[in-house]
Amino acid sequence: MTLLKNWALQLTHIWHSVKEAHLHWQTATHSQQTQLRHAQLLAEQDLQAELKKKTVQLEQDIALLKTRHESELGIYKARCQQDIKDYQQYLKALAQLKTSIKASYPALSEAVVFGIHHHAKQLLNRMWECEDFAQKMHYEMQLLTFMTTVHEDAQLHLEGKSGGMLPEKTLGLLRQE
Repeated sequence: MTLLKNWALQLTHIWHSVKEAHLHWQTATHSQQTQLRHAQLLAEQDLQAELKKKTVQLEQDIALLKTRHESELGIYKARCQQDIKDYQQYLKALAQLKTSIKASYPALSEAVVFGIHHHAKQLLNRMWECEDFAQKMHYEMQLLTFMTTVHEDAQLHLEGKSGGMLPEKTLGLLRQE
């Protein structure tokens, strides 16, 4: 039994020695541990402050982007509305041109008048749907040349300076295309 008692005492002594060593270690490193905890808390606070700062910056950037996109959208909508008005005015001008042809050349068949009007409308649509600026300008010049020629033919016929019963220059342009 004494052997068991000695063994238990040694075990208790080892246990106390380990606890005492641990206590000494904690006492010796207490200031360092406190500094580390303090540094960790400061780092966490710095990270939180940086996160808040970045969050505010991102919110401002998002608000700025929203404002810019809303402005761009408003400008784009205004341009589209103006484009629609311009297109409608072109269509009205083409309708007036058709009326002018009918008035200037009463003997001209409805099919020929419609063909001239239809060609002008196709030129307008090509111009309107074209994405390439240079090509768009080319179509616009074709349309303007065509409309000017039709107008000149009608004007010459009304003034009696045209020799025939047909808009010859206009029909010549149609043949070229």
